Amino acid sequence: PDMYPGNCWAFKGSQGYLVVRLSMKIYPTAFTVEHIPKTLSPTGNITSAPRNFSVYGLDDEYQEEGKLLGQYVYDQGGEPLQMFPVMEKSESAFQIVELRIFSNWGHAEYTCLYRFRVHGKP
Repeated sequence: PDMYPGNCWAFKGSQGYLVVRLSMKIYPTAFTVEHIPKTLSPTGNITSAPRNFSVYGLDDEYQEEGKLLGQYVYDQGGEPLQMFPVMEKSESAFQIVELRIFSNWGHAEYTCLYRFRVHGKP
């Protein structure tokens, strides 16, 4: 609900995934990932921030392998809010989107995701 340190969706380790059902089917155009800046971090670093991730469009929540929409890197030295355009165009609209995180910036115990947004056209 906010960007205070620790108010994140945290998962154990450096790999995890999140599946989101949108309010309607859309043609995705971009994704936004947000993490707190280093200046707000109590430790002065953001090693728990996601690093390598992919986004997929799914036809339903039971689908194991969706349509790859792009592979990205969140830059820990960049702005806290980073936007990533869809790299793999699709003729399909999706109501369900999967974010797969493959690594973080070095935190051994957990990864924190503060905000993930999906942008697109109805």
